[in-house]
Amino acid sequence: MSVANPVSAFSASAHTSPGTQSRRSRLAAAANPVLPGPSTSAVAVGESPAGDVACVTLANAQLRLDVAPTLGGGVTRFDWRDDGALTPIFRRCRHVAADTQPNELACYPLLPYSNRIGGGYFNFAGRRVDVPRNRADEPLPIHGDGWLCAWQVADSDREYVRLTCDRQDGKPYAFRAAQTYRLDGPSLVITLEIENTGRDALPFGLGVHPFLVRDADTELSAAAGGLWLAGDDWLPVRHVQAPPAWQFGVAYPLPETVVNHAFTGWSGQAAVVWPKRRLSLNIAADTDYYVLYTPPGEEFFCFEPVDHPINAMNLVGGACDNGMTQLGRGERLTRSFRFTVERTGLRSMPGARGTRRRQ
Repeated sequence: MSVANPVSAFSASAHTSPGTQSRRSRLAAAANPVLPGPSTSAVAVGESPAGDVACVTLANAQLRLDVAPTLGGGVTRFDWRDDGALTPIFRRCRHVAADTQPNELACYPLLPYSNRIGGGYFNFAGRRVDVPRNRADEPLPIHGDGWLCAWQVADSDREYVRLTCDRQDGKPYAFRAAQTYRLDGPSLVITLEIENTGRDALPFGLGVHPFLVRDADTELSAAAGGLWLAGDDWLPVRHVQAPPAWQFGVAYPLPETVVNHAFTGWSGQAAVVWPKRRLSLNIAADTDYYVLYTPPGEEFFCFEPVDHPINAMNLVGGACDNGMTQLGRGERLTRSFRFTVERTGLRSMPGARGTRRRQ
């Protein structure tokens, strides 16, 4: 892993867009929202008594994506476009306003760590690192800072938007981050980047938290070697081989009971199948873990590709033996997540797995 220049890490994007003048025009448009047309990029406005929230809309012939920069840079809708009709793939956010809660969104980023940290602290490099609670309704710190921050639009065009977040004053995690949403035909590609701007080296992790549409016949294929069984506080207590009902080696109906566990030894490939809708979603990520959450009676479930299990910092072996990456000052980590929609009833697995990039 090489030490990156902190300025170039986030001022230069891997995406090459039109010239400076067009970028200025697009950023000016973000300050003067307009309603989006059926196939153009614009900034949509959701109005409510709580206030207006601007959403960047990306669209092509097959997909539509709405992103709310001020709401954790999260997704408010991700739809499949077929003969003019829009079918939700992620559960739509029904209330887009200043008081929208993160778990009402369709998807949000997980950084600089995923899920809960037991006791609100961990030991790293011979020192204790305290992590404060970040949600009044949660007894433990959860999901890091990214999902709770307002992000800035750095660049965009009709099928692409890049958002940035500066938390150089964060404690214990000081960082700068970027997330990119890009439409590529029938695929949505989400890329997360994070740079440690703090004085001390710390373990970092990345992931995404989509809320997928669930109906009575939804099936999941996501083979994994094992999982961490969780206690009443949802922290892992014991690693076991996945039981038959949760192996998901082939497309298999979602459990009717609640599952909220981290699965290990994942190949980075998964498929969600909606037989009645004749749609499937292939998921590819450069991570080795996922968290599956299946609340009974809900019209959604969560399949969260992550690079570390819940409470990784406090598991046997510590953070870096459980998927996290130690970053010193100026070092950064990138992960990519691809969601490809197909009009098919086939129980197929996705194609090539994404590659891990550590810079």
